[in-house]
Formats: sequence, structure tokens, C-alpha cells
Amino acid sequence: MARMDGVAAVRLSLLAMWTLRRLSRPLGAFRRLATSRNEGFLSRLEEELQSMRTAGTFKVERVLSSPQSGAVTVVGGSEPVLNFCANNYLGLSSHPALIQAAQATLASHGFGLSSVRFICGTQDVHKQLEAAISTFHGTEDTILFPSCFDANAGLFEACLGPEDAVISDALNHASIIDGIRLCKAQRHRYNHMDMAHLEEILRECVAKGTRQRMIVTDGVFSMDGDIAPLREICDLADKYEAQVFVDECHATGFLGATGRGTPELCGVSGRVDIINSTLGKALGGATGGYTTGPKALIDLLRNKARPYLFSNTLAPSVAGASLEVFKMLSDSAGLLSSLQANVQHFRSSMKAAGFKLSGHESCPIIPVMLGDARLATEMADEMLKRGIYVIGFSYPVVPKGAARIRVQMSAAHQPEQVQRCIDAFIEVGKAKGVI
Repeated sequence: MARMDGVAAVRLSLLAMWTLRRLSRPLGAFRRLATSRNEGFLSRLEEELQSMRTAGTFKVERVLSSPQSGAVTVVGGSEPVLNFCANNYLGLSSHPALIQAAQATLASHGFGLSSVRFICGTQDVHKQLEAAISTFHGTEDTILFPSCFDANAGLFEACLGPEDAVISDALNHASIIDGIRLCKAQRHRYNHMDMAHLEEILRECVAKGTRQRMIVTDGVFSMDGDIAPLREICDLADKYEAQVFVDECHATGFLGATGRGTPELCGVSGRVDIINSTLGKALGGATGGYTTGPKALIDLLRNKARPYLFSNTLAPSVAGASLEVFKMLSDSAGLLSSLQANVQHFRSSMKAAGFKLSGHESCPIIPVMLGDARLATEMADEMLKRGIYVIGFSYPVVPKGAARIRVQMSAAHQPEQVQRCIDAFIEVGKAKGVI
């Protein structure tokens, strides 16, 4: 019996060798064919990448080896650098209370749900967070998404049809643009913050007999630091019976007297119908987004919004930490005061030095306008050598000829750190002939 087993083993080994030889021939031929088939495609991609490098628009990611904070450690650097390019407006990204809350929820609710919400992916912590967000914004209900990009991708398709019109600011975020493209509504674009143009389009839409009209705007335009004229927008919405949608990603938690964003800042709290925002910027900086507004809309999104129906639920630890954020926002006056002091100091000093700045005076997004893409990249590199971490932005993120370094203030920055950033800008600006 043992002898028969040995013979069988030899036969099996020979059969395996023969099979591998047979398989290797077509596999090699397939690889050669695939390489040949892709040569033109990959060659075109390399040409496009090279043109980006030549134009100075090719983006290289810097790698951090530290938590996000006012000062960070960049891989390859010998010393920490001051970070003036994060969306960490309140300085909460590495706050001990949030880390503790995340760890506690991780222990009590697990790492993930391995499910979408409507199957078995909803925990009590998700419902508690949605309720906290609704209370904060003064709305009827809230729905969580993996990101605000997903929230914007899911909204318009779910609630607007061919009989409706969506009217969007020309400089709205890419996620809003992509979300609108997915819906079947009549699409219109008004010139950036141009209320006369917006009213002209609204008047035309009413004349055409559109069923619903939705005005869509960023609250804060993240590349420019502009703040939407929400009072005028809401007045036009009342006049032409339109809904108002505002993306509050760069406002929630830190603009307005109590951090409730541009509706509070512009004095239109309660007049904005739909708010989309993120947990990934001022509110801890992790991930997650949401839509908050009328309950009927939120119920519809739970049943029709594709990013919600087909994406995993928000990780429990993120939900738990985000709950802690909204508790902290009830007593955030000190953080808001520190942030605004930093904003005013930087703006006034940079203007006095001769730099051209963009954006609203109270906005912590402060673009230093340079125009040339290569200049923006080179200046950002020189700033890093001086211990200041900023990034140059150029086309296609901003229009051609409008390259800039976008500086973002945080409540985590100390006054002397802000001054150090100003001094570095002045030194590099003089060396580059900007001032």
C-alpha cells in the first residue's frame, strides 16, 4: 500500500509539472499582449504627468510622522514645523478628550460594522450623533455619510427631478459640482456671489414653470476665503419660492458667535433649508459628513441616497469622538476668541508688509495671492526650509493664473507662532520679489 502511495505521488508531481508548463505559455503571451496593449495608454499618462511637472502643477505629498497639530513632524525633517495648511481650525484633531472618547467607544462598540446602515450597520452611537448634530444646527433630523463629498453626491439626485432646477454658484466645491451632475434637474450656474445674476436665473426658472428651485452655495469658499451673502440669497429664495442649500464644511464649529457657521454669521439662522457639513475639519478632523434639515428630506435620503445605501457606516470610534466634539462646542468661546485673534494678527501684518490677500476679514482661510504656479510651489518649499508648512495651490484646483499659498489659522497656534509665520513670509517674499 505504501509503494502504491509513492507511485501515486510521483505521478501527481509529474502531472503538476506538465500542467504548470502548459499554463505558463499562455500566461507569458498574455503578459506580453497586455504590456503591448497598454503602451499607448501609459505613454499618454506619462506625457500628461511630465507636462504637469513642467508647469509646476505636479503635486507631491509630504508625509507626516506625528499627530495633526499646530506643529507637526515631516518625514525626512530634523525638527517639527509649524503647520499652517490644515483644516484643524479649532485645534481639536489630537485633543486628549477626543482620543479618550474614541478609545472608549472602540472598546464598547468595536472597530467597525462591516455593513451599510440599513442592514446591520446602525448603532446607538450613530443615532446619538445624528441627534446631537440636529440640536446643534436647530434642524429636525440628520443623516450621517462617510464624508461630506458623499453627502453632496447623494443629495441632489435623491430629491430633484427633471421638473426641478438647481442653481449653483460658479465657484462651488468639486463635490457639489459632481453631485449636481448626477441629478436630472435643470442645471444653472450663477456668477460667483453675483446676486443680480442669481435673481435673473430664478426669474427665468419661475417663468418656465419649474416645480422646485434650489439655490446651492458653499458657506465659505475654501480656496478663496469668501463668505456667501446668505442674507441676500435667503431673501431671493423667499421671493422666488426656492430652497436654500449651504455646504458648511469650512464654517461649522468656528464661524458665527457660537460656531454655528455662516447662517449664524450672516443672521439667517433658521432660513437655510439644507446644510451639508463634515466631521473631518474643525470637528475633530477624522472623517464623516452629514446632511441636516427637514425630517422628510432625511427620511428620503435614507431610502434613496446611493452613497448612504451602498457605503459602510461611519466607524464607531469616530462617532463616539464626534459626540464629544459637540459637547465641547457648547463651551468653545475661548477657542473661537483665540482663532479670531490669530486671523486678525496675520491679516493685518501681511497686508502691512505688502502681500495681496483674498477672502473675508473674519475667515481663517487666508489665500496669499501669487498668480504664478511655479512661484507658489517654490515659495512653499522655501517656507518649509524655515520651519513653516504651507502648500501652493494652482490649476486645476484654482483657475489658471490665480496660484496662491492658502494659509489656514488654528486656535492651536500661539501668537508667537503666527508671528514666526509672518516673518518667514516676509523674508521669502522679498527674496522672490513678491514684496
